[in-house]
Amino acid sequence: MELTNYQRLTRTFLRLSRFSHLSSIASWDMFAMMPPGGSQARGEALAEMSVLQHQILTDKNVGQWIAGAEQENLNDVERANLREIKRHYEQASLLPEALVEAKSLAGSRCEHAWRTQRPNNDWEGFSQNLKDVVKLSREEATLRAEAKGCSRYDALLDIFEPEMTSARLDVLFADLKSWLPDLLAKATEKQAQRTLIAPQGPFPTATQRELGLEAMKLLGFDFNGGRLDVSAHPFCGGVPEDVRITTRYNENELFSALFGVIHETGHARYEQNLPREWPGQPVQLARSTAIHESQSLFFEMQLGRSEAFLMRLLPQIAQRFGEQPAFAPENYVAWNQRVKPGYIRVDADEVSYPAHVVLRYEIERALIDGDIEVEDIPALWDEKMQAWLGLSTKGNYRDGCMQDIHWTDGGFGYFPSYTLGAMYAAQLFHAARAALPQLNDDIAQGDFSALFDWLRQNIWQHGSRFSTSQLITHATGEELSARYFRAHLEARYL
Repeated sequence: MELTNYQRLTRTFLRLSRFSHLSSIASWDMFAMMPPGGSQARGEALAEMSVLQHQILTDKNVGQWIAGAEQENLNDVERANLREIKRHYEQASLLPEALVEAKSLAGSRCEHAWRTQRPNNDWEGFSQNLKDVVKLSREEATLRAEAKGCSRYDALLDIFEPEMTSARLDVLFADLKSWLPDLLAKATEKQAQRTLIAPQGPFPTATQRELGLEAMKLLGFDFNGGRLDVSAHPFCGGVPEDVRITTRYNENELFSALFGVIHETGHARYEQNLPREWPGQPVQLARSTAIHESQSLFFEMQLGRSEAFLMRLLPQIAQRFGEQPAFAPENYVAWNQRVKPGYIRVDADEVSYPAHVVLRYEIERALIDGDIEVEDIPALWDEKMQAWLGLSTKGNYRDGCMQDIHWTDGGFGYFPSYTLGAMYAAQLFHAARAALPQLNDDIAQGDFSALFDWLRQNIWQHGSRFSTSQLITHATGEELSARYFRAHLEARYL
């Protein structure tokens, strides 16, 4: 029997997903396991894979099958899948093969060099590689912008966050700027009135790892379909059937690695619970990067930093690291809910965190739109850090504009997802609390089954079947609103 156009498309995307599976595991290995000498060969292999996937996806038959499938009798899920297939096809078709390969190679080269350049505070060396990545990202952005009739930056933003525009971000972030600095000042002032006892290390890496694994177990991570490793920058990768998460350890600091693990476990639980009934299809994938970040921040901030969850973890911490004054319940909770503006985004408290995101968004948008050049980044970074957090990064590139991995491979347009994710997380937690009156007691007892069932029903099981706005409206009764994030921060910190 002859295949329908839609069936031909699903076969093609199943094949693409298998190549994507291999690429993601090879990328994870490059970040977590690969010896330095393998960098060039691995970069070339991943670039080859990118080109192969691009060739399959942009084959002229795919465009014809999409046009044919649009006339076929499809159900709601198939229609949603076709919408996502068309989106992937149109995005890929805009880019020439040579650009796909060049961008992949430049990204691998820049990321690999960054691993040694960042510890050495070598902005000069890093910026040379970054210039190549920016040049190629601008080329990509120009092609996408011309096709979409939008700005270069909006064209890249659309890859990560469909429907979102910088005009809408500017409104959301302007609202944030109108109240966040005052809230940050008040929370800092309030907390300055009490003296906290710092946990006394050292905290052996092996024991920290045990604690992280215990937290993952508590949060329902499926170890039959994933693992925990170490990398220079924490991340969640792999595929839904084999999720790889990483963290980094500091033997003088206990909670950074732990909450890194909890954050990545939020990403992992989303991946592990995506629908399996549409194998290899785009409709099975996570909805967007902001929805993905909403899950990690739901776990790390809404749940993980709540008093009920912190107290649930305390016996595990004391058992592994011994009793000490810092672990007295009141001190321990206050220590983990500190508002302390600092240099490092991934270690930031949730009140100052949006400042880190907004400054990156403003810099990367100006960079892609051609308003600034790579050379301008350090001074702008310092200026914005001083304005937002009262901290100077002059000459301190390691803890300033070199701290993140995202720009090394051309991930421009990703950063807004973090603060959008924090807003979504607050709105989702508010809705979950309304639906589950016993939630606080459940958390204190370490019973997350009702909460995870709620997430599964409202977010996880839908994959990309619905648009972001449809998904959040179904789950919470309204579109994204920053007011839940503000209410959450005021309730916890003021």
